Amino acid sequence: MTANRTYRLVLRRGGFGPAILAGPDRADQIEIVEIASGEVVLLWDRPAREAAKMVRALRADLVALDAEGFWERWGPVA
Repeated sequence: MTANRTYRLVLRRGGFGPAILAGPDRADQIEIVEIASGEVVLLWDRPAREAAKMVRALRADLVALDAEGFWERWGPVA
């Protein structure tokens, strides 16, 4: 079973515009939520441009990896 069946990605933007136009002071929040319990298991606050890149990588890994492999890869990043 892929990780996207176990975890859900939530992105909370610190502004209305796209990340490429965001100022250096804008921070976005990235959450990985466990679907079964509804609890946040991973949380990052990143500058908007860095967050956009990280979200793309997280989405790709949610589809490509199983839940255990996803946790092994992204758990230590927190």
